[in-house]
Amino acid sequence: MPQAPHLAIGRLLLFNLLGALLIFSWLSPDLRFWTEVDDAVFFITNAWLTEENGAWVWLVAATNARLFDVVSFFILLAIYLWAISRDPLQEQKMLRWGGIGVTMLLVAVFMAQGVRMVIDYTHPSPTRVYEGVNLITEMVAFSTKDSSGSSFPGDHGVNLFLFTAFMWRYAGFKVMLVSLVAAVILSAPRILSGAHWFSDVYFGAIAINLIIAPWFLLTPLGPAMARGITAGMARVQALLPVR
Repeated sequence: MPQAPHLAIGRLLLFNLLGALLIFSWLSPDLRFWTEVDDAVFFITNAWLTEENGAWVWLVAATNARLFDVVSFFILLAIYLWAISRDPLQEQKMLRWGGIGVTMLLVAVFMAQGVRMVIDYTHPSPTRVYEGVNLITEMVAFSTKDSSGSSFPGDHGVNLFLFTAFMWRYAGFKVMLVSLVAAVILSAPRILSGAHWFSDVYFGAIAINLIIAPWFLLTPLGPAMARGITAGMARVQALLPVR
């Protein structure tokens, strides 16, 4: 299975540059690309949420319910287990992937906290900006989500694309491609319900990953964290009584 080198400065700078270009496209007063795309995506998808499209409304509402978060977790877990099964290195495989998984969770926490500390900008979801829109919460009898007072950046999107980046780094292109498809599908419900703007995911979440994730995955930092956690887990395992 191909592994990226521990220090790939050229690729790191390339991904950072792409992230910087995304940020420039967002901040530049002369570019209205994201505003126009956000409005177009919202008004097109919101127009589909009508009583006449009852099955579609139910699907969007169901995929925005809390229970669907559990479904999403098991989809990612299945991809993670698939990645483990494809790893040709059998020695301490489960411990090694345990270290990778814990490292991914730590990076996700770091990104979430770091973004909150550095980025003080946020905005409400489109369903709170525009009046007279279709709300799935008024069309179904179960609890679901179609709005947010602070929708930027899309937290689901940040974590999903981080998972994709880790799969690319440690499991190769094929697993990464499946992870990317899963990220797109699993992040779509929030956009389709109007709880997030298109740019919350496809600008915010992707730009954050392009700027931060390479510093863990294309330098010795991430692999060193994973090895250290794996070693710690191995020591704990050695202390457990053998049955």
